[in-house]
Amino acid sequence: MIRSTGAPRAPATPYALPYGVFSDSGEPPRVGVALDDGVLDLAALADDGHLNPRDDIWRAPSLNAFMALGRAAWREAREELTALVDETPRGELSRYTRSQRTVRMHLPITVADYVDFYSSEAHATNAGRIFRPNADPLTPNWKHLPVGYHGRAGTVIVSGTDVRRPLGQRRGDRGAEPSFGPTARLDIEAEVGFVVGTPSMLGAAVRVDDFAEHVFGVVLLNDWSARDIQGWESAPLGPFLGKSFATSISAWVLPLDALDAAWVAPPVQDPRPAPYLRGTAARGLDLAIEVRLNGTPVSHPPFREMYWTPAQQLAHLTVNGASLRTGDLYGSGTVSGWQDDQRGSLLELSWNGASPITLSDGSTRTYLEDGDTVSITATAPASGGTRIALGEVVGTVTAARRA
Repeated sequence: MIRSTGAPRAPATPYALPYGVFSDSGEPPRVGVALDDGVLDLAALADDGHLNPRDDIWRAPSLNAFMALGRAAWREAREELTALVDETPRGELSRYTRSQRTVRMHLPITVADYVDFYSSEAHATNAGRIFRPNADPLTPNWKHLPVGYHGRAGTVIVSGTDVRRPLGQRRGDRGAEPSFGPTARLDIEAEVGFVVGTPSMLGAAVRVDDFAEHVFGVVLLNDWSARDIQGWESAPLGPFLGKSFATSISAWVLPLDALDAAWVAPPVQDPRPAPYLRGTAARGLDLAIEVRLNGTPVSHPPFREMYWTPAQQLAHLTVNGASLRTGDLYGSGTVSGWQDDQRGSLLELSWNGASPITLSDGSTRTYLEDGDTVSITATAPASGGTRIALGEVVGTVTAARRA
């Protein structure tokens, strides 16, 4: 432990201590931890004997090697870091700290697979009312299983990366032939992502109560969506090009252990879920999310109201024997609440373009325009009545490339 006298020590307090991958001054990417407005260089701390080097994993260009060590190693490292921060004056830590304003943040994980769910009852109900106004808004399977789709791992991007407006086919008006070109209905989906650390065997399902043995941490996630492309291509198989062009995640992965005080009872699930979807770990997370469009707060989705829980999603993902790999990422699905200002997509906020929203500069939006910037932030309860922040996910829309 670094020790000094005569300087104030950091008070014992709940720390988020999320992990990320950064580079500075032309050096290769390596693992760091966010503290205040800085980044603790874990490789440098390990070099000087203040942190277990764990086979030099802190110099790796992603978190995958660390995550693959499993839950015992994750908890040990967090305990080491918490003690280090608690017992060391900030002045002493400064030689191991880089400013978050000057470093470059990289994609924190090498994404193995990406799956996205559809687990907010409010969102699914709103979408159903928009697209099937004369039918039950929820499909018959919705309350029996966590509906999802398999996404594209190669287009998961780190916060701050621009999002190019995608091209694709769109339904023709009144029976006309489909057209091809840039999406005219570019949307966002405010989500929470879950990062798998410990793999599982092919053919072996992961139980609900083994969730914490496999999931390393959480990120904020924006599942960008081209609604017109998606609407034309989704019959009969579901999302493809309307989703696969970009999925943004925050640069910081918050360890699951930082969320001990944030677990809550989920909404009542009726009918009772199938046996493989039951367990004590089938809990909700009390995350308060904020969505901003060009700086204007447009939504505050409540994650605690998600019908299907993260542990149930993981159990469903693997119940057919699909294996987990280190670096797998799965999204919660759009987070929406029942109030108008809790809707986590522009599809809902503008009711598919029928009710434009007004921004603070007086401009209006139904869907995203080129140059628009979307940011998603969230906080969670911590011990002692405090709150911790999850990493922000930001993206700016750029014009479509030439066809």
